[in-house]
Amino acid sequence: MILTGSEIDAAIQTGEITIDPYDPARLSPNSYGWRLGGTIRVCAGALDAAVPTAFTEQTIPTMGLVLEPGLLYLGVTHERTGSEAYAQMLNGNRTIGSLGIWVHVSAPLGHQGHAIRWTLEIRAAKPVRIYPGMTFGKLVFLTAYGTPASYQQQPAKYAATDGIDISRLYEELPGGVL
Repeated sequence: MILTGSEIDAAIQTGEITIDPYDPARLSPNSYGWRLGGTIRVCAGALDAAVPTAFTEQTIPTMGLVLEPGLLYLGVTHERTGSEAYAQMLNGNRTIGSLGIWVHVSAPLGHQGHAIRWTLEIRAAKPVRIYPGMTFGKLVFLTAYGTPASYQQQPAKYAATDGIDISRLYEELPGGVL
């Protein structure tokens, strides 16, 4: 079940949910409007799952940055979010989609116990200017059933992530770079 905006706020007040920084005005009936952080990585050229992804990293200027089609961008959420009690689903929203921006299509699930600033996969259909701190999507919190297992306590490769992180699939592939 998805928490309502008022239940998200109540869970923040009791410490069951972390959203930092938190702004109650960003709550909607069933979600929280998250923002784009101020840093972006540009992954140009061919990508290979067996080797770490090459990138350049830059601060998104206050006057904005134009995303170009054909490039993979890795961004980060402005907010750090998490909960030991609830799972999370992070998605883009209609407003961003209407600009031709696809964000975080492949990995929207945040496990219980994973308190992070999310790495975002971003693609643009057409050249489009983005700005640091702009609303970029919606975050929902879900009730999990069964015995909870904190993600931070698992031997997971992204457990310590707290910002932009490249794919680490190469750690799993035979012959991949370690």
